[in-house]
Amino acid sequence: MRPPRLLLALTGAAAVGLVGVRAARSAAPSVRLSGAGGTAPAPDRPRTRHTPRAWAELLRVSALFTVPGDALAGAAATGRNPGRGTVLAVGASLCLYEAGMALNDWADRDEDAVDRPHRPIPSGRIAPGAALAAAGALTAAGLALAARAGRPALTVATGLAATVWAYDLRLKHTPAGPAAMATARALDLLLGAVATGDRPARGPVRWSAAFSAGRASAPTPGSRSVAVSGPRPVAVSGSSVALGSGAGSGAGVALASGARGRRDVGAGASGKRSVAGHGSAVPAALLLGAHTYAVTAVSRHEAQGGSTAVPLASLAATAALGAAVVRGHVRPPGAPSGPGARGAADPRRGLVLTALTGAYLRTAGPPLLHAALNPSPPLTQRAVGGGIRAMIPLQAALAARAGAPLTGLAVMGLAPLARTLARKVSPT
Repeated sequence: MRPPRLLLALTGAAAVGLVGVRAARSAAPSVRLSGAGGTAPAPDRPRTRHTPRAWAELLRVSALFTVPGDALAGAAATGRNPGRGTVLAVGASLCLYEAGMALNDWADRDEDAVDRPHRPIPSGRIAPGAALAAAGALTAAGLALAARAGRPALTVATGLAATVWAYDLRLKHTPAGPAAMATARALDLLLGAVATGDRPARGPVRWSAAFSAGRASAPTPGSRSVAVSGPRPVAVSGSSVALGSGAGSGAGVALASGARGRRDVGAGASGKRSVAGHGSAVPAALLLGAHTYAVTAVSRHEAQGGSTAVPLASLAATAALGAAVVRGHVRPPGAPSGPGARGAADPRRGLVLTALTGAYLRTAGPPLLHAALNPSPPLTQRAVGGGIRAMIPLQAALAARAGAPLTGLAVMGLAPLARTLARKVSPT
């Protein structure tokens, strides 16, 4: 996806989110404030209005730039070019992410009144009911955008929304909290893969990968079966080759060539898209989920600090993830192998991947090391912020790893924006 189209996606999703936020603001009751700077509730004077600054803090807008890369990395993992479905997935991800932010502060309002009284709800700048209404409106907007991308995308987005609400309302303070957040990020990447599933693959030869859980593709009339390295039949018809799986479960790969009349059989012999047909994005989703798990584990100590072991473990996990991304330099799904084949290792692409992985390690590593040496709340919060911002170079590296270095560089272009906005609005 070109950077202008990415900015259009961000703008469109922000407009959809603002509709829900404005509706929540209009429904908020009038209350009062007093105290230094008008930060404590009291009955002696009118409370300040719900300002844009307060909503920016509630929604943590500086962390918004870590979201589009999920869908773009998912699209790259499928070997396809970003398209309309990818844009819709980005919009849905932004809305669901912001819904989780608003719901998080609503659920933690009593805890924040003690540990973080400066937050918008405990400080009285935003009413709890307005935050909850914004969470509901943004969730509905995200699901609506996902539905426009197709039923498989809506299925993944529904699971993502359910995970976000379950985390904020129930799982956050349980041992399952980090795993829930990791699942949410992994699903967000898969949402981009599924929503991009009907796009043509990159390159002049169109490759797509499918993982079918049902029957093998049957030869059509006029086709012939060819045995290829095993008992699985290959049906050959015209310019397409379909490799079917056995009676159980397995993988199918379809190749369609020619400038006209291309067919994408990425979801199986029936030609229908499905969630199960995008297994090529699973490794990238697992890597992103592992990073999210490490960041969430550190964030559980950001209010009181005091943990040295968790930042050290997260630092080790970050180093391992960086090594896994570089070692996992892969060709696009289904691409031929061999030194002369398209999709073979490209030194320039490898250089981009190495640079992006280095940016990931540089963004996440030093703050974690500082938090391990001095586990105070400020340094722990800084480590969490660094881990959140490090998602951008990680997403960029995953895109380059899948054979889309230009997409990776476009995602990396969001990092300066996130860093600049983080100086004004904390991402934690």
